[in-house]
Amino acid sequence: MTRTTPLKSIVSVLIIALAFVMLKSDTKEVGINFSHLGFAQAKAEAQKQNKLIFIDAYTTWCGPCKQMAATVFKEKSVGDVYNKNFINLKMDMETSEGLFVGKKYNVTAYPTFLYLKPDGTLVGKQMGATSSANFIQYAKTAAAKK
Repeated sequence: MTRTTPLKSIVSVLIIALAFVMLKSDTKEVGINFSHLGFAQAKAEAQKQNKLIFIDAYTTWCGPCKQMAATVFKEKSVGDVYNKNFINLKMDMETSEGLFVGKKYNVTAYPTFLYLKPDGTLVGKQMGATSSANFIQYAKTAAAKK
């Protein structure tokens, strides 16, 4: 009887793990889908897809940045607008590429939201945490300048 007990335990764990994986795979991600591209790659992808670029210019220590990431960025209504119209990037302004982008677009406060044409031309810049309604309006205003 001791031989079947470990086997039953293993089977039970596998069944639970499989159920979790299946449940997780059915869960759709909502909110903004941030790309893991570099800045040059994002510009090329934006050109290819005929989209603008959205950059969340943040720092790891910024409270309002964390607030936006935990709330507004995760909302379905926000994701629907941003994923349709932009190549979305998150950039830590204290890293090498972030330092370059921050200097280029004069980022002096966090969070700063940059809206760019595929060639890198700035079409919109907003600073500070905000509501989802305002954030969606920022996107619509930038998209109108496409």
